[in-house]
Amino acid sequence: MAVRTRGSDAKRFLIFGFIPLAMFTLVLVIPFAQGVFYTFTDWNGQGFDKFVGLENYVESFKDEDFWQSMGITLAYVVACLILVNAIAFGLALLVTIPMRGVNGLRTVFFVPNLIGGVILGLIWQFLFGKALPVIAPAIFGDNWLLDTNTAFWAMVIVTVWQMSGYMMIIYVTALMSIDQETLEASTLDGANGAKTLLLIKIPLIAQAFTISLFLTMRSAFMAYDVNLALTGGGPFRSTELISLRVFTEAFGYGNFNTGQAQAVLMFVFVALAAVTQVAVSKRFEVQR
Repeated sequence: MAVRTRGSDAKRFLIFGFIPLAMFTLVLVIPFAQGVFYTFTDWNGQGFDKFVGLENYVESFKDEDFWQSMGITLAYVVACLILVNAIAFGLALLVTIPMRGVNGLRTVFFVPNLIGGVILGLIWQFLFGKALPVIAPAIFGDNWLLDTNTAFWAMVIVTVWQMSGYMMIIYVTALMSIDQETLEASTLDGANGAKTLLLIKIPLIAQAFTISLFLTMRSAFMAYDVNLALTGGGPFRSTELISLRVFTEAFGYGNFNTGQAQAVLMFVFVALAAVTQVAVSKRFEVQR
């Protein structure tokens, strides 16, 4: 009977799991392995003549522009992690208050996430260049996208505006899943709103923070379309994120071998950051 059950499970896996697994292998695993292989050659985008060992990685480590873009990306990721999740959590607390029109507010806050990155960049180019200097000249008197001191923060503002609504949904779901009896018990014990939030709600939804921080960090590290459409990496490379840098190295300068090596290095950095963030966040989760 057990053998028959294992055979049935294997058959179900082959029926339902083989095709997705095969597609995952063909679309992601094989191209990734092929890309890593090319980093050890003098690949020119069409083929290669010889193996060069670690030469492409050495050249990448010597590339000052690569490290400048990596530094800008790290600052961008940290800013987005803090601002996106702080605002998203605040919005989640707002839209979980029993009041009229709360569903409409949730929709309004979520809509920016539905706008594509390129269109989003074009919209905010107009806002920073034409609308905001007229609406709020004291703050946006000059086009923020043309100033090296403000272009970075302009890109952060756009990202926060786009992503906060999506992360809000995750926090809303977590807040609504909290057992009401637990909240009522805390009220009877004399806990006020601030204590209930800090000592009960936040610990109980720590898993939502883990997920939201991971998604925010992944999106920020991989940001490309908004970066390209909004600033193009300018002015003077002050907003060139690592994804745009890798693309420029490969397709702008034609250095496909070093561009691929930089892409692999970016993958390693993102993977290490993601694993570290999840491991740290998991320690704060409460088993319910």
